[in-house]
Amino acid sequence: MATRQLVRSIILQSLYEWDFQNQKADLAKIVERNLQEFGPGIDEPEFAWKLVKGIIEHKEDIDNVIRKAAPEWPLEQISIVDRNALRIGLYELLYADRAEVPPKVAINEAIEIAKNYGGINSGKFINGVLGTIYRELGEPGKDDKPKEKKNEDKEKESEDKKKE
Repeated sequence: MATRQLVRSIILQSLYEWDFQNQKADLAKIVERNLQEFGPGIDEPEFAWKLVKGIIEHKEDIDNVIRKAAPEWPLEQISIVDRNALRIGLYELLYADRAEVPPKVAINEAIEIAKNYGGINSGKFINGVLGTIYRELGEPGKDDKPKEKKNEDKEKESEDKKKE
């Protein structure tokens, strides 16, 4: 499992425990314990802390976005796994550096977490909610291509122009 994927899984487990305890437990202690237990020697612990800090700082806004995007599902009725997979995905989609975590990566990672830890329909639910929000944002990064691909396209265009 890739490091960031593992970190997201650990953060999901930590948020689950915190949320299960009505958000009264010390989240930092939960995250620290889970990082030590499930990710010893992880090479990007700062990514975990940035993710947790960002989710907590923006939690109210993120929860409001979930409420708006899934009005037929009151936040309290969404399973704890799905709710926190959405929080992770939405934090990365809305607030993370897009150069570091492109929007489609944020969505796909949240879907994978939901499939791995949630119920049978969790992946579809997360995909539907995040897909709706992504479209409402105007599909940022949709037309972005890797630099190599852009250079290849420019070279092909130049060759085509020479043929004309």
